[in-house]
Amino acid sequence: MIRHTPADPFIPTEGIHNLRDYGGYAAADGARVKTGLLFRSGQHMEASDGDLETIRALDIRTIIDLRGTSERTNFPCRRHEAFDAHVIAYDGETSNSPPHEGGGGKVEMTPQKARERMLAVYTRMPVNPAMIDMFTRYFKSLSDRDGGSLVHCFAGKDRTGIAASLLLHVLGVHKDDVVAEFLRTNDAPTQHILERQSLPRMEAHYGKIEPDALRNLMGVLPEYIETYWNEVTRDHGSIDAYLAQRLGVDETRKARLRERLLT
Repeated sequence: MIRHTPADPFIPTEGIHNLRDYGGYAAADGARVKTGLLFRSGQHMEASDGDLETIRALDIRTIIDLRGTSERTNFPCRRHEAFDAHVIAYDGETSNSPPHEGGGGKVEMTPQKARERMLAVYTRMPVNPAMIDMFTRYFKSLSDRDGGSLVHCFAGKDRTGIAASLLLHVLGVHKDDVVAEFLRTNDAPTQHILERQSLPRMEAHYGKIEPDALRNLMGVLPEYIETYWNEVTRDHGSIDAYLAQRLGVDETRKARLRERLLT
């Protein structure tokens, strides 16, 4: 298969981490994922006025906010005064002690501890009822609602990364490209924004975090997505079986998504 990686999906921002278009990949039956419809990012609490204009210009009609109630309360998103997108969010918590909150017990955050902590996040995610609910609503909204969408969590890399990866799989994107898109988070030119937003809270809990540990916490590794894939495949036999049985993505919904999002 000839892979095609979109040249530069990142959209310049001043206070939003990892805002990018995750379309443009080669997909099923010689088609390609549309660009200008599928966006992903971190949270928008520090969005500048210019960022809000940028978001408005993207004509996003649906926002899927994968954060839990406490995250949305502690880090409320700024919105443009003309904001009128439909927001989908979960009434409750969606993640147990996310890394930016500094939870999970008082430990020295070594690179190995950081890696283990992130692998635990991806091991739990396939069976997390809140994430099953939100991913189900994510797919339903993309199949039923017109216009562009934006999916985000706090850092825009773990919960958001899996959401984007599952959708690209449904659209027939080759696994190598799905993984490549997941890993593009590490190329985001806004890492300083994420560090500014979360590092003080993390260091208040863990103390000084060495650079390799910080990369494991604030970036993504191939084994993160592979852990999620392996958990799903072990329990359901395949990604497609999990999508159909747990997330409501049957053949009818899959066809609808491909009709809407492929060109």
